[in-house]
Amino acid sequence: MKITLKDGSVREFDRPMTAREIAGEISEGLARAACAAEIDGEVCDLRTVIAHDAELSILTAREEAGLRVLRHTASHVLAQAVKRLYPDTKLAIGPAIDDGFYYDLDFAKPLQAEELGAIEDEMKKIIKEDLPIERFELPRKEALAWAAAQGEPYKEELIRDLPEGEAISFYRQGEFTDLCAGPHLMSTRGVGKAFKIMSMAGAYWRGSEKNKMLTRIYATAFAKKEELEAYEKMLEEAKKRDHRKLGRELQLFMSDELVGKGMPMFLPKGYTIWRILENYIRDKEIKLGYQHVLTPCVGTVDLYKTSGHWDHYQQNMFPAMEVEDEVYVLRPMNCPHHMRIYANQPHSYRNLPVRIGEIAHDFRFEASGTIKGIERVRHFCQNDAHLFVTPDQIRDEFSKVVALIFDTYKDFGITNYRCVLSLRDPADKVKYHDDDAMWNTAENALREVLNELKLDYTEEIGEAAFYGPKLDVNVKPAVGPEITLSTCQLDFCLPARFQLTYIDKDNTERTPVVLHRAILGSLDRFMAYLIEETMGNFPVWLAPVQVKVLPISDKFMDYAEKVTAQLEEAGLRVELDRRGEKIGYKIREAQKEKVPYMLIVGQKEEEDGVVSVRSRSGGEEGRMACGEFIARVTEEVRTRKQN
Repeated sequence: MKITLKDGSVREFDRPMTAREIAGEISEGLARAACAAEIDGEVCDLRTVIAHDAELSILTAREEAGLRVLRHTASHVLAQAVKRLYPDTKLAIGPAIDDGFYYDLDFAKPLQAEELGAIEDEMKKIIKEDLPIERFELPRKEALAWAAAQGEPYKEELIRDLPEGEAISFYRQGEFTDLCAGPHLMSTRGVGKAFKIMSMAGAYWRGSEKNKMLTRIYATAFAKKEELEAYEKMLEEAKKRDHRKLGRELQLFMSDELVGKGMPMFLPKGYTIWRILENYIRDKEIKLGYQHVLTPCVGTVDLYKTSGHWDHYQQNMFPAMEVEDEVYVLRPMNCPHHMRIYANQPHSYRNLPVRIGEIAHDFRFEASGTIKGIERVRHFCQNDAHLFVTPDQIRDEFSKVVALIFDTYKDFGITNYRCVLSLRDPADKVKYHDDDAMWNTAENALREVLNELKLDYTEEIGEAAFYGPKLDVNVKPAVGPEITLSTCQLDFCLPARFQLTYIDKDNTERTPVVLHRAILGSLDRFMAYLIEETMGNFPVWLAPVQVKVLPISDKFMDYAEKVTAQLEEAGLRVELDRRGEKIGYKIREAQKEKVPYMLIVGQKEEEDGVVSVRSRSGGEEGRMACGEFIARVTEEVRTRKQN
């Protein structure tokens, strides 16, 4: 057998070995740091793994897979601490997640936030006790008896849901035992000191509002304290940039429980940014030959049965509504409507490609716990388009979409992104349209085009749309995980399902290919991204208020109105502060509102026919003629100058 160490060196042995023997063969330091082993790509417990003929890699918390093992073990330490302090608590689940771990618990009486410190202190004691962690299995009947004897109804439900014949594994550490598939560290000491309880929230058992609300305790853990400290600093920065906080402070959008969760409403300043984004991308598309349409926000269930969404996407749709003799649904996307628009008239190869665009309102059911400001909502607006092309036009049209994406990113100063070719999981016959030949054709076609364009990209299995592969452009924000802004999907499926045709050169009917594409994605999410990237300091061309005119006192209001009128005539977005406040207060308020420019006018400015300019970034910039200032700002808007 082979053992690969963290330094990349490989040691070979001529006999099978237990994990204890493996730990004895490697350095003491590595043995302490080891989190798990990896055999044929599958992560296993280092304590219980028995050597295979395949190569075995030792994982530490420096690897992503090893860090997840550490965090998973930490979740068991958290649950053990809770059971020590609150013995009547019932255990649910406690997985590792991307930025830490959590455990869902059913407390006998509500847990208070101030009690989290005591749980964290108890976790430190358990880690210091260095309790060995032991894995064992039980037959189904004995496993159910264990859950019943322990008074753990959630564990009992999980056991009953396991397939017959599947191994039912448990992990024991001291007096604490938990149902779990693992893997885990060799002892509680391995969790170390770099962990912290972050918060708590409500969470429905199994994510269903029909079930009981449990208490979810969120926490995180790292290999080193320095990593935890860096993570905490990142969270502080994220709080400053949170678009929900900035949206409230800058009066961009609001939510209202009476209107509904995930149904944000854009206030005048927020809708100004919205209109700029909408006009920007529509104008760009019209120049490229897109024909914009307007379609209804509902469709019949039959429409979505034809498209396949009813079979593959129904869980993300709102419930159907019966109206007289028809059944309607709020649409989750627009492609079925655009398919019907294409089918409205006959087509020849001579008039392809047909590019149908729409700034379209869509509705998707998101669990209340996943809703986040305007980033993840139940009602959103897509910058959507569908390109109906011949097979020979795929490369050219796809290339134009890619060029449009990167040209748009240039205008918004987006430079940190990566391209992903999202493919289906061939083993998943439920999520994806079941047609191997179609998938092979579509995936190979998209891969060939990406290679011809010489784009750097990675491939990810299981991330395709149900009807076809796609290019996703994932953007890395200043803080937090990357997000997908733009996408272009290649679809041989829906045109066939809707029986779309065109007359080819040989006078025969052919089925077009469709490119589904979104450049800004949803305008809601794109705006959330912009708010957080700029911290509300929008470049002049995007700022809802570009200039504020601040008269020193009411005596100069007439001159201030004259200046304001000149700015408005030039097409700038300007506000006149008519309040009878002192000028220092007016300046501070304009700075809080993150207005790019302030024009201060008083006696000297009126006498000389000028304005005193103060910028958001540079402070006092001196006096200049109003016309000169207008020319400067107008040029910044024209060139879409970044901050």
